[in-house]
Amino acid sequence: MSVSKKKHKRVTTNVLRTLKERGEKIAMLTAYDYSMARIVDDAGVEVILVGDSASNVMAGHETTLPITLNQMIYHASSVVKAVKRALIVVDLPFGTYQGNSKLALRSAIRIMKESGAHSVKLEGGREIKDSIERVLTAGVPVMGHLGLTPQSIYKFGTYTVRAKEEEEAEKLIRDAKMLEKIGCFGIVLEKIPAALAKQVTESVSIPIIGIGAGPHVDGQVLVLHDVLGITQEFQPRFLRRYLNLYDDIKGALSRYVEDVKLGDFPNEKEQY
Repeated sequence: MSVSKKKHKRVTTNVLRTLKERGEKIAMLTAYDYSMARIVDDAGVEVILVGDSASNVMAGHETTLPITLNQMIYHASSVVKAVKRALIVVDLPFGTYQGNSKLALRSAIRIMKESGAHSVKLEGGREIKDSIERVLTAGVPVMGHLGLTPQSIYKFGTYTVRAKEEEEAEKLIRDAKMLEKIGCFGIVLEKIPAALAKQVTESVSIPIIGIGAGPHVDGQVLVLHDVLGITQEFQPRFLRRYLNLYDDIKGALSRYVEDVKLGDFPNEKEQY
């Protein structure tokens, strides 16, 4: 069944708010390189996140913490060159904004100037309020991120569902309202109870994008390599794999190796 929707020539933060107002869900995916970003953009997603998850899926690190600002700018620059329509959001990596609003501003400006991206995303609530406000003063659009915040994994000690207890849930709601008030254009809610995500979504006017936050949010985001089945070991409940490219690609490359070994490639039509 096809979904009827208006095609916007260029998705902006204002377009996202309009989509929320009229109840149209927002599709968001990650991308880290030119070739994949071009496909993601052509597929019709509204938002592309150049996520610090590149630390995991592109560089093989266990957490998102090791990736640097220079590396994020490199990935973002590659994505920007490919994208014609989607809004591009870039994660500020760990250590480039926490506890230092001036550093946060310098980091955000570098991303915007050196990559050409449209906005940045920061993890956290009231504890990084000063950094967000400082970035916003430069006219840089900011997306918030609450719930499970992977850059704080060593603080939490686990990737389990966040805000199940009343005290943490109430703080999350307060933080969401605060992020809206100071000027964030949207918020990612990661791995929290669906009922809480619904409550947050209904309590603010800015778009709420969920990952493991249930269906009652304004949109969804997943990591591209998880959706396509390129990664294999990561299998959370919220993930839906639409392909199994790991096996497909491995099979194709195995056939290539076999053809080379047998002398079948190249054949007469594949030479000059």
